[in-house]
Order: sequence, then C-alpha cells, then structure tokens
Amino acid sequence: MIKRFIIAFVLLVLVCGGIVGFNMFRDRAIQQYFASMPMPTTTVSATKVEPATWTPSIEAIGTVGASRGVDLTVETAGVVKKIEFEANQKVRQGEVLVQLDDAVERADVEAQKAQAAIGAQTLERAQALQRRGVGSDANLDAARAVSNNSSAQVAKLEAVLEQKQLRAPFSGTMGIPRIDAGQYVTPGVTVATLQDLETMRADFSVPEQRLGDLRIGQPVEFGLSGDRFEFHGTITGIEPKVDPTSRLVAVRAEIVDAGGRLSPGQFVQVRVQLPPEDGVLAVPQTALVASLYGDYVYVVRSADAPAAGASEATPSQAGDAAGAPVAGQKLVARQVFVKPGRRDGGRVEITEGLSGGDEVVTAGQNRLINGGPVAVDNSVVPQTSSGAQASNP
Repeated sequence: MIKRFIIAFVLLVLVCGGIVGFNMFRDRAIQQYFASMPMPTTTVSATKVEPATWTPSIEAIGTVGASRGVDLTVETAGVVKKIEFEANQKVRQGEVLVQLDDAVERADVEAQKAQAAIGAQTLERAQALQRRGVGSDANLDAARAVSNNSSAQVAKLEAVLEQKQLRAPFSGTMGIPRIDAGQYVTPGVTVATLQDLETMRADFSVPEQRLGDLRIGQPVEFGLSGDRFEFHGTITGIEPKVDPTSRLVAVRAEIVDAGGRLSPGQFVQVRVQLPPEDGVLAVPQTALVASLYGDYVYVVRSADAPAAGASEATPSQAGDAAGAPVAGQKLVARQVFVKPGRRDGGRVEITEGLSGGDEVVTAGQNRLINGGPVAVDNSVVPQTSSGAQASNP
C-alpha cells in the first residue's frame, strides 16, 4: 500500500514538473520571438516647422444690432384709425406709420383758427384807429395780445393734432405690427420696431488684460460659425470703464458688408485682428498632444541620429536640426516636450522645444511610440482651419 502511494506521488510530481517546465519554456520562447521581431513602421503625416508671420487676434462672442433701431410708440392716447405700414416694409424718414382718430382735435384747430381770425381783425382796427389818432395805446396793446394768444393757441392745437400721427424717425425696415385698427392705444405701448439694416453693428466684451491691444478703427472679422469669418468691419467704440463685476470691457464694431444676411439680436463669432509678428514658430493644432506630464509633439528624425538627452520622454530642449531626416534614411518618431503659446486659426505657437527645420507629425500620433519607425505620407493632410478635424492616414 505504501509502495503504491509512493509511486503515485512520484508520478504526480513528474507530471506537475513537466507542466511547469513546459510553461516556462513556452514563455521564454515567446519573449525571444517578440524581442527579435522588428517593430512595424507607422505611416504618418508630417510638416516642417519654419518661422513664419503670425497674425494674433482676440476672439469673443458678440450680439448683432442695427446701427439705429427703436421700438415705436405713440405720443398720446387714442383709437387707431389706420395702419399705414406692413411687416418688413421699408419706410422713409417722416412717413406716416399710424393714424389715430383726430376728429376732435381737427375741430378744435378749426375753431381756434376762427378765433385767431377775429383777433387779427380786431388788431387791424386798433391799428387803424391808432393811425388816425382816435385810438389809445392800451386798446392797441390789448388787441395785439389777444391776436398773439389766438395764434399761439392755433399752433398748440396743431401740435396736438400732429401727435395723432406716428411718423418714422428715420429710414429703415418695419417689424411686425403689434396693434390693430380700432384698438385703443396709450403712450408706452409698442406699435412696431423700426430697424436701419443698411449698416449693422456688433457689441462684444473682451478681458481687461486685452484693453491695451484695442484701438479705434482696428479691423474686425465676424462669422456665424467658428471657422468662417465672412463679414468685416472696424471698431467704432471702446468703453473706457472696466466692468468691476465681470472684469470685461465692452466694445462696439461696425459691420460694413452684412448685405441683409444678419439680423439684430443674432450671435456672431468675433475676431479682432492684431498687428502681425514675424519669426514665430507654429504647428498645426493636431500635432500637439496633451498628457499628465505636459504637452508634447512627435518629431521625425533619422534613426541613426542621437536622442536628445537621456530620455525623450522627459521635458527637454530637443529642437535641434542635427537629427533632421535625410532622404533615403530610416526615420523614427521622437517624443519632444514643448511649451505651447497662443492659438489661432487651428495653429499653436511653440515658444520652447522646437527649432526651425524640425518636422513634426500632424496625423497618426495615436499609433506612435517614442523611437518607433515611421514613414511620412502627406497625401492625407489634416486641415488647419479652426474647428477642423485631422484625418489619419
């Protein structure tokens, strides 16, 4: 019995040892296989970094408004007799828009005109008597006062009569009527809106730190989307006071080429153009990769070029042209940490980490590792306009 147990135990040890040994042999073989297997070449798009002219800008969100726009209301209470306009009708300055019932006021004017005529005749008689020497100065002064008072009363009643008409204060486009014929209206009730759409403006705000960059007459671009700025204008006003609550500065700009494509109250993207700067290094925004350790880019270099520093995975000033790729040589991607600056139009300014002549990867970084072989194929180039997405080859 004991002998059988010993034999079974020995067989069990041999089986377990064989299994363990086989697994160790298999793992070692797999490691050797992958260690000797060459890394696959990754196809990427790349662009060369060269000093160029950088046109900085200030971007904001603005609200479109008409150069002149009011909500019209009547000056006196009354019943609407006639509406002389329609929605979206273009009117000229001084045109009658709404006529209120003015029968009573017209009668008052006619009665006062008759009274003024009597006063004028009385004044003429007093003057005639004065010339003949039979009239007194007191009678003449009284007659003149009565005549002048009657004329003033006529002018007053005519002004009241004019208030029964609502006229256009300036030329523009009418909005939708908000009253109906026969309706009793009072001052303060909005009749319609009148907007001068020939020249538009936009109001927006910028941070107080950018106040020193703004000037009257500075060019401004406007767009309904973030990547198309199809309208142009200039700054016409800068608020001299900073809002103490929001720390923003109010700015107004005129839009010169709206062409009826913008409406008051509409939101627009605003971009204030600043003076251009020369010699700025910038890369497409798709080339910059963000990580917990900092922002970095992949630079294409020759495989036999020495790596900058002990490890490319740490921040370094690796932007030298010594490792620039040469035609026919094997290329690798080196990870280089950079310091980004301003962003504009889909491009990012690089203040540290790169030098002129470096070739940075713009698409395909998600498949790259530091030092991995690459092949450059620029048949698919990511767009650099704001809001565009890169296409990986």
